[in-house]
Amino acid sequence: MAETCLPGFFMKNIEEYSELYALAQKCSVVHIPATRDELIELSMAGKEKRDITYNLPDGRKITEASLVRAKNGIAVNYPEVYMRRRDPECMVIADSLPSDKDRYTERFDADFGPVREETFEWLAEQELIYLFFYAGGKAAETPSLLVAPLNAAFFAAAMAALQGMIPPDELSEDFTPRGIIYVAPPFRHTHFNGKQVVSHYRNPARHEIFAYNLYPGPSAKKGAFGLLLTKGEREGWLTLHGATVRVVTPYENIMTIMHEGASGGGKSEMIEQMHRDIDGKVIVGENIVTGEEISLHLSDRCTLLPVTDDMALAPPALQDKSRHLIVQDAEQGWFLRINHIDKYGKDPFYEEITIHPPEPLIFLNIQAEPRATALIWEHTLDAPGVPCPNPRVIMPRRFVEGVIDEPVEIDLRSFGIRTPPCTAEKPTYGIIGLFHILPPALAWLWRLVAPRGHANPSITESEGMTSEGVGSYWPFATGRMVDQANLLLQQMIDTPTTRYKLMPNQHIGAYEVGFMPQWLAREYLSRRGSVRFRKEQLVESRCSLLGFSPQAIKIDGTFLPKNLLRAELQPEVGKEAYDIGAEQLYAFFDRELEKFMTPDLHVTGRLIIECLRDRGSAFDFEELVPHELG
Repeated sequence: MAETCLPGFFMKNIEEYSELYALAQKCSVVHIPATRDELIELSMAGKEKRDITYNLPDGRKITEASLVRAKNGIAVNYPEVYMRRRDPECMVIADSLPSDKDRYTERFDADFGPVREETFEWLAEQELIYLFFYAGGKAAETPSLLVAPLNAAFFAAAMAALQGMIPPDELSEDFTPRGIIYVAPPFRHTHFNGKQVVSHYRNPARHEIFAYNLYPGPSAKKGAFGLLLTKGEREGWLTLHGATVRVVTPYENIMTIMHEGASGGGKSEMIEQMHRDIDGKVIVGENIVTGEEISLHLSDRCTLLPVTDDMALAPPALQDKSRHLIVQDAEQGWFLRINHIDKYGKDPFYEEITIHPPEPLIFLNIQAEPRATALIWEHTLDAPGVPCPNPRVIMPRRFVEGVIDEPVEIDLRSFGIRTPPCTAEKPTYGIIGLFHILPPALAWLWRLVAPRGHANPSITESEGMTSEGVGSYWPFATGRMVDQANLLLQQMIDTPTTRYKLMPNQHIGAYEVGFMPQWLAREYLSRRGSVRFRKEQLVESRCSLLGFSPQAIKIDGTFLPKNLLRAELQPEVGKEAYDIGAEQLYAFFDRELEKFMTPDLHVTGRLIIECLRDRGSAFDFEELVPHELG
């Protein structure tokens, strides 16, 4: 390849970027795309259907993905069920910088250096794509680059949709990549026994990510998140794992909510309209024991103005003297999970925009036929009659009506957890009511333990109640847990006018509720116009980990049953089963919080964890991190 085809910064920094320069010299062609349309065409190579295959040294030919050119974009499917979602154990750290994550040397009993060199050698034999972008947008100051084989152009198209792209004629000589993602799919088979592996290799100047898989979740999506978390840990700021929405009520009240939580915790759903019948009827929940259905009617709906879907950037430059947390989106496109849209009419907005998009979309785990319309409720089957629980569409945020681009003040930070059914016959931690108001200290603890919860659809299967890790973004972070815990706590101390709540999804005691709790809480609190409650409006929850429960909730003239606010009031649950579920939560917190009790933990953080060990009350937690009226 002629040197003149390379961007100017290569010529200025050949020594620093020796591997990239060498790749460009050795491989037959380097494509530097200028538009997403160009990437879409490169993805299909003029075909209606295309298998993405690789030849292995032992003579095998493996198919990593199959593509279909639909009317409305590209449908990507993976032959292996395992590849249809993120493996939560895929990350390894291949350098010697401080980290609590698995080291490459420990997991594979070998140094990463030879595999890194083999990766460059394999890439040099391919036609390549160099895709330039700013991880997190220009505000994050993290110029980045994706290097992928040409037949993985759909992966580059996904990256461009998620993080944007910089055309080659807009690259200045000052653009210096601080994050680089290398994609080498066949190494999954030749080196890692078929497992998804994403290897992070950091140095003070650069953060390299080696993606040995073609599902974009762990690398194109969460790899960019990892770049931002690493930069923030060094500089003392956070990129939060949350969906943010500005809610405008029929009464013109305005409230901005950021919803955090582990994968499957309802982040994308927070910026969706509530599911209801055409006549306005809302099915709140159904009792799995008695079959009783709870419903209400909403005459009007709130207007939702989305801000973030998954990654909320909160660097110091955004914060002001308001004492509220201020965030802006760290993505150009949203990795929407659509498993709950299982038939026509469930979500008219996303159905319309995906059927008639302004530009071709990338669909994952969706059935499609050439030149037919890919439909987001036609989920790929993992087995006969068993739909994949992780169908996705990558939605450029500019397609979403009313999306807010500028930074916003957060009035309320909520946290979601997937909960199983809880009954007297089978007690579980599914005791969380419709929503709970949390003191900041308790809100911090929930973000430290970040439960993945019940029937998580976004990751490969795991047994029992497990933790997503600190901030619920820990699977994507590369450093130390205690540093992230301290950053989260300091952020809460510095933003005392932002309030906190906890809510379940899937079940409240014996009621199956889906994502209705967060939709109803969003409606109620925004219509109410305030997240402040008088003392007589709240009652301390029976389990102090759940803070305070509302005494009563009335939405659009209808009171919700109190047994949805306090699960112990359900006859199918009762106090005894509730208390067993509470002990399950306490045991989980005790186990997960132990790892944070190190000499480097913030002094207030130590007091909070000791308060939990002593089974302090919600009032005790309230005194540890004061909040202000705002």
